Amino acid sequence: MKKSVTMTDIAKMLNVSTVTVSKALGNKDGVSDELRNRIIELAAEMGYSYSSAQKNENIKDYYNIGILVADRFMDATGNSFYWKVYNHITRILKQNNCFGILEILDEEHELHMILPTIIAEHKVDGVIILGQICEHYTDLLYNRGIHALLLDFYNQNAAYDSIISDSFYGSYMVTNHLIANGHKRIAYVGDIHATSSILDRYLGYCKALLEHDIVVEQNYIISDRNKDGKFIDIIIPENMPTAFVCNCDETAYLLVNKLKSQEVKVPDDVSVVGFDNYIISTLMDPPLTTVEVDIETMAETAVDTILKKIKYNVGHIGRQIISSNVIYRNSVRNIRD
Repeated sequence: MKKSVTMTDIAKMLNVSTVTVSKALGNKDGVSDELRNRIIELAAEMGYSYSSAQKNENIKDYYNIGILVADRFMDATGNSFYWKVYNHITRILKQNNCFGILEILDEEHELHMILPTIIAEHKVDGVIILGQICEHYTDLLYNRGIHALLLDFYNQNAAYDSIISDSFYGSYMVTNHLIANGHKRIAYVGDIHATSSILDRYLGYCKALLEHDIVVEQNYIISDRNKDGKFIDIIIPENMPTAFVCNCDETAYLLVNKLKSQEVKVPDDVSVVGFDNYIISTLMDPPLTTVEVDIETMAETAVDTILKKIKYNVGHIGRQIISSNVIYRNSVRNIRD
């Protein structure tokens, strides 16, 4: 007896997902008219007999999930914070019998609004956008009707679902730690226009200072990257602060090296704190006091959310905040009298 043609067979022929075939045959949103017609024509050619009952039997409970991240966040050595997040996501997807497909978004594609291959060629059933991309490009992706989720950033459009670490409170707590150790001249290192998380960390820093009647001095707001998100040389203020709050551990690492080149010792001369509890924070001399981002919970929440959106067509979920905590190490000196 001839084997019945399934949706999976059709999907393989067109190199698309089974869910895309299901949407096309079920006349649901999320598939272009051109692709829908190709799927319907191929189904007829292959002798596929379609019914709602059969549709449910043929769809397997596995999905292809795209992970889209701008190349400025992905270190070529594979050691960046976002590589770590990506590895957690793919591991958790595998536990759910799903597959993660990474696409690095280069600057030209983002600038000229060119769709990622995984979306343009219908390779995935949903996409996790990891790390901040420009708002117009985010709009472009959402307007395709694909299930999408922002991870580690958010923007002005409240309709876009996002999962973020508690950058505001984490920075607030680590700045308070400096103040509790007698520091009042505290600088912030980070380009507050670069990402929503860097801005939130700056605002947490400001809240801690203002609550202790410490003036937020503009010459103590120090940029660490250019408009393209690439790290730049950190300019140390002439009126040296007693402490620095860095927006991430990589920036803290660059800052400590810059201070050492000027024969400024940490923590003897100045204190430094970071954010992320990235592996580099434990390798620094001295080890860095920082804020730990719960990557595991962020990844689990991201996978759970995107699968709910795909499987059950769950609508707006909103912004989900994952708590963080301070990791105390040896980069802070108590200067109280």
